[in-house]
Amino acid sequence: MDKEIKVLVADDEGDFRQLMTFWLQSKGYSVLTAADGNEAVGVVREQRPDIVFLDLNMPVMDGPEALKKIREINKDLPVIVISAYIESPIMREIEPFGISGVFYKGGDFKDGLSLLEAALRTHKKLKR
Repeated sequence: MDKEIKVLVADDEGDFRQLMTFWLQSKGYSVLTAADGNEAVGVVREQRPDIVFLDLNMPVMDGPEALKKIREINKDLPVIVISAYIESPIMREIEPFGISGVFYKGGDFKDGLSLLEAALRTHKKLKR
């Protein structure tokens, strides 16, 4: 790989964040983390990740609000939403802000990897 790809995992559940971090690192990605939406926006602003996994339900600033602020910083940054609920009314709220996919908590991490690689190919022209 020519360039280290930085993945931001923004989720308020520490165990899930740790598991995603370990798993993504095992696949060769550099991982940044945030425990809430406000932290996520700060990481996007300061550390410029290549892609974001963003939970919808977080304290301090929720996912939809964080996504709006992320779009003010970088309108093209691929964002994959993390959701525990397949049918969430919040999905309609975030639709106008453009997401690259939805990774369901409880789903297989392989699905998350497929979403990540597809988003990187589409948005960044990055290859693994």
